This record gives sequence, C-alpha cells and structure tokens, in this order.
Amino acid sequence: MIVQSQCDSLHHLTGFCRDCLSDAPDKALRCAECGSPRLVRHPALNQLALAHIDCDAFYATVEKRDNPDIADKPVIIGGGKRGVVSAACYIARTYGVRSAMPMFKALDLCPHAVVVRPDMAKYVRVGREVRQAMMALTPLVEPLSIDEAFLDLSGTERVHGMIPAKVLARFATSVERSIGITVSVGLSVNKFLAKIASDLDKPRGFAVLGQDDARVMLADKPVGFIYGVGPASQEKLAQRGFRLISDLQRADETELMKQLGSEGRRLWRLARGIDDRKVVADRDAKTISSETTFENDIRDFATMERVLWRLCEKVSARLKSGDLCGSTITLKLKTADFRQRTRSQSLSTPTQLATKIFATVREMLTREIDGTAFRLIGAGVSALKPGAQSDDSDLLDRRSAHAERAMDDVRKKFGNASLIRGIAYDGPPKAE
Repeated sequence: MIVQSQCDSLHHLTGFCRDCLSDAPDKALRCAECGSPRLVRHPALNQLALAHIDCDAFYATVEKRDNPDIADKPVIIGGGKRGVVSAACYIARTYGVRSAMPMFKALDLCPHAVVVRPDMAKYVRVGREVRQAMMALTPLVEPLSIDEAFLDLSGTERVHGMIPAKVLARFATSVERSIGITVSVGLSVNKFLAKIASDLDKPRGFAVLGQDDARVMLADKPVGFIYGVGPASQEKLAQRGFRLISDLQRADETELMKQLGSEGRRLWRLARGIDDRKVVADRDAKTISSETTFENDIRDFATMERVLWRLCEKVSARLKSGDLCGSTITLKLKTADFRQRTRSQSLSTPTQLATKIFATVREMLTREIDGTAFRLIGAGVSALKPGAQSDDSDLLDRRSAHAERAMDDVRKKFGNASLIRGIAYDGPPKAE
C-alpha cells in the first residue's frame, strides 16, 4: 500500500514507458531510463480504469509459440479446402487472409502459408492462464471469448501502487514473458470505447481513448462500426440517410427514437461514445461447440458418424479444460444448398463426457439421414454450469465415465494419438 502523498502525485501523470513503467516527459521521444520508444501519453491517462484486453491473433500466436520454426512464416489456423479460416497471423493478414474466409480463397491469396489444424483444448488452456492473470489485477473481469475480456480496475490504485494504465502495461509485459503470447490493451471510460481502442494499435498495442476524443474519432466511420449493426441494419440505416456515424451525431435523439425505437436511442448515444454498461464479472460462455466443413458433400451415415465423434471429443476437451458441464446437446447440419438444420436435446444430468455428448447427437443424426447431401456438421453443449458433474445414474454410465477419464489420463501422459477409439480410426497415417 502507498501513502496518500504518493497517490496524489500519480494524478499528474500524462505519460510513461510501457517497458519499464518510468514516467515520461511530454516531449520525450524515448524513455530516459531504458531507451524504449514505446511511450504512452494521454491527458486523461491517470483517470481511466476500464480496459478491453485482446490476445493478438490468439490461435496463430499460440502455435508460433509452440513451434519456433514457423514464427516468421504466414500461418493459417483451419483445415481442408472447403473449410474456413479459424484464425490468421498478422503476416498472413498482409496477404488479405481473414477469419471466416473459405480456405481455398485464403490459400489462393497466400499459397505458401503454413496451415495448422486448430487445437481447441490447447487454446482453452492458454486462455485460462491469461484469464487467471487478469483476475490477479481485479475481480471485475468480464470474459467475451476465449481470448478477450473487459476489466474494471477502479479502486485498485492503492492495491497495486500505481494507476490502472501502468498496471495494464505491466500485465501485457508479464503475459508476453511468462505465457509467450502478446496482447493489446484499450483503455477508456466505457466498454464501447475501450474495445475500439484495443484495435487501434495491434499487435502489442496500448491505446488510450478518452470521452473527449470519441466524437471526432467516430465521425467518419460507417454506421456498421457500431457493434450490433450488421449488413442488413446498415442498409436500412442508409435508406434513412445514415451512412456515417457523423450522420447519427447530427440527428436529433427524439427523432431517431421515433424512427427506430429503443435502437435509435442506443445508436444516438454510441455515436457520441456514451455507453453505461458495467463490467459484469460473472458472465460465462453460453455454448461450447465445434464444427467442420467437408471437402466434399457427404450423404452416408458412417462417414458423418466418424467426423461427429471427433467433434464431440473436441467439445468434451474444452468442457474439461474449463471445468464445465452442460445439459443441452445440439447437432448442427448445413445442406449442400446452404440450408441449416439445428436439433437440440436436453439431458436429465449435465455432462462433459465425449461419449455421452456423442450418443445424444448420434441419435439426432440418425433422424436426419434421408439422402440429403451435407456440407457441414457440428456439435455443441449449452446450459453450462461449473464442475464435472457425475455421470453415474446407472452402472453403465459409471463404467463409461471411468473409462473415458482413464483414457484422458493416458493421453495427457503420452499424447492425443496414443489412444484412438475405433470409430475415429481412419487407417494408418498417410504420408505428408
């Protein structure tokens, strides 16, 4: 804990070094202590405590950490020519590769990219390490996904002995050194502006956006820049004369509400950088799922069954890594003509076991096999709650649970390929 005079002195700080945390004079180009050019400056620097932290190209960065041979190469996380890109490193992005892009298009843009199949269980483990480090800063951590979260550091100045901005800079350096990945930090007065700020200086970024900066910074952005405004909403707003955020800024709030109801008020406020949402610490993931797009359309049950088992194993691994279980099981299918089918079933007892998830979605799949050609299949678990939950309603369930957890122990010790269930076996490995 620091004394009051030390606290008071912090309230005059307008700049510091991100690497050594030394205070930086207004006109300095480099840190006087360590020589780093990574200086942070903003007039409201010592008044801001709400941050958005985003891991940089998370999946790809984890893979590069674990395989230094690909550190300087373009890396795409995904698989199969008819699959989609799960993530792309910043080198691959310079070629135009983006998340959710079809793999064939990504490889056309960057044919020399290294393609890595996603390992969700590993990403969940690393994400939990980052999350634990966040929790050491403040109990007010609101996860948005596996690799990003909002944090509210209000009132933590005395605990950490420094303003929130310095705490966040120290956090970013610590994550890079101890976990081996990089993060970008956005610091502002509210969630909306903090999330915008975290995208301004990627990767390894640290951007500060004050309330006074918001209106000018937002003015020339399209209305789709505001979260929740998708292509359809963007088109409807354009028809009413709202193409840029500056158009919303010039509008009368009452008139917007007449035209758009409560959404009009939301847009009017966000266009001015006003956002009253609080950081909610107990926000949890609502669904854990995995899906894949086939190389060629598939009609036969046996092939889809094998793929479905692998997806259930991935979902189970993520549940186990997150110490979660769920009671609603969902099957997702997409036909060759892009029509989606979603089927769900609730269990009497929540589970995290691959065998139980698979048994449920397999039963649903049998009812969908009618000669239709499918291009995508997925499995998911929702209605999540903490803990493993015991799957021991009868003797068969107990034996199945014990067997699966024994297999998990073997895989942890000898690797994922050490044990393969018969349904997942496609023959010996093929030469690459």
